[in-house]
Amino acid sequence: MQLKEKIPVNIYRPKEPLISKCLTNEELVQAGGEGSVRHITFDLEGSNFHYLEGQSLGIIPEGTDENGRPHKLRLYSIASTRHGDQGDDQTVSLCVRQLEYDHPETGERVYGVCSSYLNQLQPGAPVKITGPVGKEMLLPDDPEANVIMIATGTGIAPFRAYLWRLFQETHPDYQFQGKAWLFFGVPYTANILYKDQLEALAAQFPDQFQLTYAISREQKNAQGGKMYIQHRIAEQVDVLWELIQQEKTHTYICGLKGMEGGIDEGMSLAAQQHGIDWMQYRKDLKKADRWHVETY
Repeated sequence: MQLKEKIPVNIYRPKEPLISKCLTNEELVQAGGEGSVRHITFDLEGSNFHYLEGQSLGIIPEGTDENGRPHKLRLYSIASTRHGDQGDDQTVSLCVRQLEYDHPETGERVYGVCSSYLNQLQPGAPVKITGPVGKEMLLPDDPEANVIMIATGTGIAPFRAYLWRLFQETHPDYQFQGKAWLFFGVPYTANILYKDQLEALAAQFPDQFQLTYAISREQKNAQGGKMYIQHRIAEQVDVLWELIQQEKTHTYICGLKGMEGGIDEGMSLAAQQHGIDWMQYRKDLKKADRWHVETY
């Protein structure tokens, strides 16, 4: 994994955040999709903010809460490589879903404080950033490592960063030679975030990058029900099992916490065929720094 001394952490803290500005704020959900997700890019020029793929940053929204106190920061996974979307080390990007739900008691529609703030942010507007933070989701240094990525919704953010580093950028000291496989779960085709970019990579690197969607409201699983991530895992479980047993394979899971149970269920079936206790094996993978989970 990345050498510890190379991992930047908490360069900017809540009491002294980086005052950045919004550069772009673009909708990612296509017509007919569910909800709103924005790809938002911030300016880092002149700052000391630097980060690695798989890390997160904090956003402190403007305004105060119902008690008159400043809003607390919210953490978001970074969706760009360390070099930024422009490749000049001067930007950082996020992938942010507008949080909205019905209040369980009043039935009133509730909108997330920070996601609403970011959703409405205009280019040029100032924004307070903290971080970066996180060591759990870093990519291995080994260019021959295999990278399995399992995501739902905005859990795609770190994996977009990974894929751009692995395939889109040229690095003098690192050229990816392993295999990458992304499982991506969404409700509708219109909700496939970064769809064109992902499919272009899959077409350009067919021998190294495999892309598997689980589109719950449009596809059916083998039992005729909705197609979720765990069903795609079950379909590919034998191939995945062989891949996961290789010492150079790293598995990353990012998205809704509920997805973990289905993944364990699928992998347990494969492990049992080989007389192995999956839950213990997963602990061993975790200990070996080859099983990485960031769910919410």
